[in-house]
Amino acid sequence: MKRGPNEKLSRGYCAASKMIHKRISRRPMLKAIGAAGALGALETLLPPWSRLAAAEAQAAELSGDTIDLTISETTVRIGERKATAKTINGMLPGPLIRLREGQDVTLNVTNRLKESSSIHWHGVLLPPEMDGVPGVSFAGIKPGETFVYKFRIKQYGTYWYHSHSPGQEQAGVYAPLIFDPINPDPVKYDRDYVVVLSDWSFQSESAMISRLKKRAGYFNFQQRTLRELASDLAEYGTRATIDNYAMWARMRMEATDLADATANVYTYLMNGQAPNSNWTCLFSPGERVRLRFINVGAMTIHDVRIPGLKMTIVQADGQNVQPVEVDEFRFGPAETYDVIVTPTEDRAYTIFSETLDRSGYTRGTLAPRSGMTAPLPERRLRPLRTMTDMGMVMPEGKEMPGMKLAMDKNRKAGGEMAGMDTMQGHDHGKMPAAPSKHEMHNMAGMARSEIPGAVPVKHGPDMHGIGNQTIPQVTSARLDDPGIGLGGSGRKVLVYTDLMALEPFEDTRQPERELEIHLTGHMERFMWSLDGKKYSQANEPVRFRLGERLRWTFVNDTMMEHTMHLHGMWMQLENGAGAHLPNKHTVLVKPAERVSVAITPIERGPWAFHCHLIMHMASGMFRVVLVS
Repeated sequence: MKRGPNEKLSRGYCAASKMIHKRISRRPMLKAIGAAGALGALETLLPPWSRLAAAEAQAAELSGDTIDLTISETTVRIGERKATAKTINGMLPGPLIRLREGQDVTLNVTNRLKESSSIHWHGVLLPPEMDGVPGVSFAGIKPGETFVYKFRIKQYGTYWYHSHSPGQEQAGVYAPLIFDPINPDPVKYDRDYVVVLSDWSFQSESAMISRLKKRAGYFNFQQRTLRELASDLAEYGTRATIDNYAMWARMRMEATDLADATANVYTYLMNGQAPNSNWTCLFSPGERVRLRFINVGAMTIHDVRIPGLKMTIVQADGQNVQPVEVDEFRFGPAETYDVIVTPTEDRAYTIFSETLDRSGYTRGTLAPRSGMTAPLPERRLRPLRTMTDMGMVMPEGKEMPGMKLAMDKNRKAGGEMAGMDTMQGHDHGKMPAAPSKHEMHNMAGMARSEIPGAVPVKHGPDMHGIGNQTIPQVTSARLDDPGIGLGGSGRKVLVYTDLMALEPFEDTRQPERELEIHLTGHMERFMWSLDGKKYSQANEPVRFRLGERLRWTFVNDTMMEHTMHLHGMWMQLENGAGAHLPNKHTVLVKPAERVSVAITPIERGPWAFHCHLIMHMASGMFRVVLVS
């Protein structure tokens, strides 16, 4: 493949630091040689784009009009432990595929597993029979068989591909995918690196779901303790502390319900390498370095920063956006962000990704030379859920002493209370008054255009009290809210209202129809659904009309974040950007939030719509969208 105009240097993806511990004095020489050989063999299972120097990595990426892929079981090394992973071409992550917009490609995928498999081309516009979702768009790939995917590349940008068969994505069947633009790239850069963030568990997805159904907080080792209770009593007093703790006890919930699966069960990887392996990419001072961040995590929301460097967001979900300079960004499973950094000093920088619940992290290094490291930033405190996450309000003027406790603790964790700004000049002991219906309408629709005479069509029955553990009193648009545990630290954090498409989408019509779907679940029983029904209970698909312009509103009735992914078409996020609404294939929806997207269906057929927290999807948060 020819180099693009921006590739003044090679786009080699990395130079991994290799740290082999010398234990020869403890073992016979023969065993030492054997162990070193085994270690070297396992290291080769890392894809070349994630471990080799620039020239070697460029030669190793897959391109061309015909590409062969094989899904099989492979022994890999995660940190200091060996594991059996399901891999693409024997690598974790799988091979980087790099193609060009306008190209016709054939991908031969062979399944060497003992179970059916599949490949879904995430965020890619293609015919439904090529989308790779078993039971929706095709039958899957049986053991020993090869499925031939053929389609034309209709877009540019950073994407990824993964299995859509139960348990296989978390087990390792994922890899990056890049489409170079057919027109000159508006993003200028000197070096280009892919940064794949994933979560690895030595437990299977089905075993983890089984444990969560028995006890919702099975993997949560950050619950409040007697020591924390004593500390809160001393700092905030009896009334505020008891008020806060009793409030959650009455709801049979935990203020620390931040993630279903935590560092207790996950090892967080950067390009297949654990934090201590220190994945490294190189630069020369003054160069513009493009980092393509892809969150392939099964269940993990990541907060990404590079201490000492500003990041300029230039792409979201593969689509060009007007540049936004930030210090940090949060993204959920399946989202991607491309950033430009320009390090000017001859020193190393840490690429740091911390989980939303602060239980774990992964890291890499951006350095002028191999073997360099930079210090890790100080770890932040675990935040607490608040009444905003529950969508709860109180009668005007009523004091809520427990609120001050939650808000103060979230400020210490690096973030103001979600949706409450900095609360400067306000009485921290009072909840906001319940809004009127008119105010609630404005809160939910402030970034949307009006559809004259339209009433949102709900897909299911009224959701109050049906199939959900609790229902928020009010939901609102919070696109300018960075989310729990972020903000208030002096760092600029990306929010959805920052995103503006570089060029307007080709269809700028106002929506003519509106649908509404509720994200529902029973956290205590680990049951997840849409409109109160699991996928197995849904009798009818969601129906779109080919070529229509519609609005789809996602209403999160749970107190967990969800990343909602729609196959086969773009969603334009209605964030107030006018004709420059950003294209998204996956949208992160916060607790008690309403998010609206504008959609123009472009291809007939059945398409999947689901939460990309894969255990939520596997537990029922899935639907078929039928375009006809």
